[in-house]
Amino acid sequence: MSTDIVITAGDQRLNGFLDDSPTALALADALPIEASAQLWGDEIHFPVPQVVAELDESAAVVVNVGDLGYWPTGRAFCIFFGLTPTSVPGEIRPASAVNRVGRITDDPCCLNLVPEGAPVRIERK
Repeated sequence: MSTDIVITAGDQRLNGFLDDSPTALALADALPIEASAQLWGDEIHFPVPQVVAELDESAAVVVNVGDLGYWPTGRAFCIFFGLTPTSVPGEIRPASAVNRVGRITDDPCCLNLVPEGAPVRIERK
């Protein structure tokens, strides 16, 4: 069963969900999560040191706008809303494989207004 969440990043507030994968459940157990936004192209990411997971069957090297991911290499939560520096035309690419753990259900385009270092909070809805 998925977990409904609210993501607040800077002045932006978006609804989404974490799915029922083991990594997503570990993230749900860690909620609320607060951090500072780190930007990498049109990706917001931040460390989640309380969650440790390896790549799983959801792992992907190409993601979609609105996907939420966990990056095991950096033990980080990732919010994808556009192209990253490693993207190629028509594909959004994380730095390396991420576990897909959920999605934003609102339009994530407003995340391009979030500055580096802005507060980010993920909590249950």
